[in-house]
Amino acid sequence: MGSIHGMGNPLMDIILTGTHDDLAALAAEPGTMNLVTYEEQLAVIQRCRQVSRLPGGSCANTMRAAAWITRQLQDAATALHYVGAVGCDRFGDVFADELQASGVTAELARKSTPTGSSAIVVTPDFERTMFTFLGACRELDETDLDLAAIARSSILHVTGYMWDTASQEAAARKAAAAARAAGVLVSFDVADPFVAERYGQKLRSWLPQNCDMLFANRAELQSLTGVSGPDSAILTAAQAFAPHLVMKTGADGCLVRCGAATVAVAGYRVQPRDTTGAGDSFAGGYLYGTARGWPLKRCAQLANRIAAAVVTVEGCRYDGIDPAIIQELCS
Repeated sequence: MGSIHGMGNPLMDIILTGTHDDLAALAAEPGTMNLVTYEEQLAVIQRCRQVSRLPGGSCANTMRAAAWITRQLQDAATALHYVGAVGCDRFGDVFADELQASGVTAELARKSTPTGSSAIVVTPDFERTMFTFLGACRELDETDLDLAAIARSSILHVTGYMWDTASQEAAARKAAAAARAAGVLVSFDVADPFVAERYGQKLRSWLPQNCDMLFANRAELQSLTGVSGPDSAILTAAQAFAPHLVMKTGADGCLVRCGAATVAVAGYRVQPRDTTGAGDSFAGGYLYGTARGWPLKRCAQLANRIAAAVVTVEGCRYDGIDPAIIQELCS
């Protein structure tokens, strides 16, 4: 067994409840991630009702999901690492402590800028819309990387949010190059339609030579490929970006394309409460199975199961999930 090395934006998640009228007033499209200033984020928080606050960010959620699985299975062989930038402040301390407590080794660069945060508005239809102030996240750079640790990993996992600034993008490119030079599998999660739309041209150029495994939902792959036809056509076009594709299809589950084979794996029907972190948790489950060398279908089943479980609790939390759901799949 090796390790999974995650690279992303450390954010404190501020969970709020709101309505579609609130989103309209804030000029935000439901279900999107919006980069905002500190003042703009404050307006969101003041308009909606705060429910909770916890460490988050797409990649950190993915790593915490994988760590939760390792604990339930008493797996001491799969190590988890996370790199990102936080401020020299209380939120930065809390983020580091919570990540370590979850079982993820936190390799955080400290910056003078405040720790980033994401105000997440959950509407009555359980959709989440994010208003993100990146803060210190934007200052991660190549000098913050432990390239030797990346080279010792089994998987390097990067999200599309790393393209938010030139320094983050440069760090992601360098990390991926080091991983591939060492024979480490590079996993990439588009993470949001916003990413595909805003950075599509860069990603279409970078992915083919640097990505082994690509996570995306249908809308994200449609944006990247320019194909809006049937799923089979979308997946065929997307194979130009990576040989191993995992397309999330919401409650229906996912489609996995690896080589000439396509595997459809059904999702789990649950009563949702909050969809925050569903896609991130999905990636955590799939990457854990990949690190263990599981067959594609089993990886996808675990991914679907933990994604379905996390939407039944408030926020991207794993302490409220019944461990039996994972033990049943992994026994």
